[in-house]
Amino acid sequence: MNNNNDTVEFDYVVVGAGSAGCVLANRLSADGKYSVLLLEAGPKDSNIWIHVPIGYGKLFKEKAVNWMYQTEPEPGLNGRQVFQPRGKVLGGTSSINGLLYVRGQHEDYDRWRQRGNAGWGFEDVLPYFKKAENQQRGEDQYHGAGGPLPVSDWRHHDPLSEAFVKAAGEAGIPFNPDFNGAKQEGAGFFQSTTSRGRRASSAFSYLRPAKNRGNLHIETDALAQRILFEGRRARTVEYRQRGQLCSVRARREILVSSGAYNSPQLLQLSGVGPADLLKSHGIDVVLDSPGVGNDLQDHLQVRIVMRCPQRITLNDVINNPVRRVLAGMQWAALRRGPLTIAAGTSGAFLKTSPRLASPDVQIHFIPFSTDKMGEKLHPFSGFTASVCQLRPESRGTLRIRSADPAQPPEIRINYLATETDRRTFIDGIGILRGILAKPALREYVTEEVYPGAKVVSDDDILAFCRQTGSTVYHPTSTCRMGNDPLAVVDQRLKVRGIEGLRVVDASVMPDLMSGNTNAPTIMIAEKASDMILADAR
Repeated sequence: MNNNNDTVEFDYVVVGAGSAGCVLANRLSADGKYSVLLLEAGPKDSNIWIHVPIGYGKLFKEKAVNWMYQTEPEPGLNGRQVFQPRGKVLGGTSSINGLLYVRGQHEDYDRWRQRGNAGWGFEDVLPYFKKAENQQRGEDQYHGAGGPLPVSDWRHHDPLSEAFVKAAGEAGIPFNPDFNGAKQEGAGFFQSTTSRGRRASSAFSYLRPAKNRGNLHIETDALAQRILFEGRRARTVEYRQRGQLCSVRARREILVSSGAYNSPQLLQLSGVGPADLLKSHGIDVVLDSPGVGNDLQDHLQVRIVMRCPQRITLNDVINNPVRRVLAGMQWAALRRGPLTIAAGTSGAFLKTSPRLASPDVQIHFIPFSTDKMGEKLHPFSGFTASVCQLRPESRGTLRIRSADPAQPPEIRINYLATETDRRTFIDGIGILRGILAKPALREYVTEEVYPGAKVVSDDDILAFCRQTGSTVYHPTSTCRMGNDPLAVVDQRLKVRGIEGLRVVDASVMPDLMSGNTNAPTIMIAEKASDMILADAR
């Protein structure tokens, strides 16, 4: 849409075609009443590895579809920078993520409501989870069938993943057949956003069925530069596409769905954010909104790697040319086999202390191992189990570095900044080691490769966490919903103090929920779509 001289108009302009943006594009264009433009900075989702579930390993550092962000040096992680992959493609991060479908705890959403966010308690959001879902197991009290988003059971039989669940039972952790049902606590098998062995991103689930509608227009390779205002009303989006500066006017609303890093970045570039920061970069202040880019949270994970005496791990498949080719043929012909493995096959949600009301740790189990995610698998037979703290107290910030939209923002997450966060990992690793030592796993374990037998004391474990801890890729809360002076959006996700502008993505979460963030982000967009359409009447 090359229009540097003429500004075109749509009813709604959606900035970002990720987990939330694709939902908005589908729902807002569904009845044909409103025109919608969807802008995506990245390309179409044509890379074959997007559609192969295990492809997240290939896309982890694929610049063509990934923003490839880095944090600033993290004080709590020995000054290491932590790689932050984010999707830059139709489907956003749902096109490159680990595919796990986890909603979080009922208590997460009730806590949002208790903090003054009316309409966001669990009973309020459950209908939107169900509306989105096409649950393989069918419809029930907690699940929907017939929605756009396929939610499927595990397709690859793996004795290691099953043995982990048995070992958890031996450690006193009960079996839970559904982490998204009545309660989250327990051990079991993850469901994933896949359809017959193929990734079901938000682009696959929401955009493909809608892309031929006459009132929906999709522009790829279109990087939003800034939002322009008439007084305090958001009116126009400027974007750069194939070297040309374009602009589009929104008759009704501009909907920013660029994710926890790019949404606050765009607001700051547009003059909505901390006034001192904006002035320091020569940006005219439209609204002094000090909360834009504040309250950044992310899930940290620390991984334990075990050596296996049997050649049954994914390491053995990938490192053997014949087995690798056979696995590729199995996926191509049947959409089954090891290439359908998500970034967690089995796992557990557990409490590190009996004093807690709900689980504070998530365990991801995967039948492969590597030094760093996205790099080569180990040459030996190995598997991984990781500890993820569900509700970190640590908070960070997102700040633009300049007025240049192409320059990556400054990301500071402040991992392990509080005693609670540090203690949770020490205790969580102790519990996980206990599970891995149970009889059900004995025939599958030769040794603990790392941390290793020498890492025993609390100080040693914490040092290991600082040395190796990394993200589970769940940044949130940089455009937080609420009623306090630092809240960026209200309960209807409208930017406070601005007209015609909403933020709809994981950045609006009041705080980090207890699990993987893709499913809750899709829920937020489903609920936002209803609110936007209701306000349009």
